[in-house]
Amino acid sequence: MELKYPIFFFIGILFILGFFFLPKKKKEKYQEGIKVANTEFIRKTPYFQKQWKKYQWMVRAMKFLLILSLGSSLFLLSRPLKITEDIQEQKNRDIILCMDVSSSVNELNYEIVDTIKDTVSSLKGERFGIVAFNSSTSTLVPLTDDYEYVLSTLDRLRIALDVTNKKDYQYQDDYGNYYDYNALLMEGTLEGDSSRGSSLIGDGLASCMYHFPDEEENRTKIILFSTDNSLAGTPRLQLKEAAALAKKNKVIVYGIETENISLKDHESFDAAMKITEGKLYSSKEESAKEIVSEIEKTSKSLIKGKPQIIKTDIPFIPFLLLSISLILFIAIRKKVVL
Repeated sequence: MELKYPIFFFIGILFILGFFFLPKKKKEKYQEGIKVANTEFIRKTPYFQKQWKKYQWMVRAMKFLLILSLGSSLFLLSRPLKITEDIQEQKNRDIILCMDVSSSVNELNYEIVDTIKDTVSSLKGERFGIVAFNSSTSTLVPLTDDYEYVLSTLDRLRIALDVTNKKDYQYQDDYGNYYDYNALLMEGTLEGDSSRGSSLIGDGLASCMYHFPDEEENRTKIILFSTDNSLAGTPRLQLKEAAALAKKNKVIVYGIETENISLKDHESFDAAMKITEGKLYSSKEESAKEIVSEIEKTSKSLIKGKPQIIKTDIPFIPFLLLSISLILFIAIRKKVVL
């Protein structure tokens, strides 16, 4: 326990000691009442002696209660504090949903976004992020443990993918204008597409991987990677090269492929996921549940955060003493005149 303003307590104690113990000016012996002669006999009677002792006891008790109430008041004024150190623990796992947002993957992304919400709702301490890519990459949600924000973005993505899948470029209903939601998928993901093409799978995986903070190497890093692995441009990195880079940076990648993926694209996709010690799944809902189960098997040991000093006021005991001492003082004061 500590005092927030100890100066008040020490100054107050000095005043109390000075008031009670410093020599005072001697008062006249008789100030009030009527003088009575020959009272020695009365003072010696057993009844008077008993009442005199009772009176002296009450006076001492009043002085004690007065000191106790003043001390309690000073203690409250000084604000007694309980100081504790709180070290928060977090699960050391980061998950990024990395989506190929080329039109051929929209239906798969719709299924994933709809399923992954339950996974996000069950997270406790892990960080989750969402990244979209085509010819370039756009961060929709940086790594965060603000799950309400993640879920709201997933809801917007679900609507955007639903509207986009209708393939009606003038589509409007309760959702609003098609272009507003299409911008969520397309803005920032088509930079340089005129020269480099689109669906740059290897570049997309590599860029998603670099959304993990470098300084936190002790965290388990997972990417959920959705694509049809249908390359339509000239990437800087092939998927196999990006997978090797992920392996080097200790990033596990779980791939999710479209239903109509070609055999050649499936085989190269599967081989790349194995390089990262991850797996490749189909677009079925059962596969999404398997991915969630697989993620749960990965490391999620607790890491200690920075210690936080918590100061809590503890006025109960001094307030209780003050209340009791004042009540008793008033009760005795009614019977005794100092």
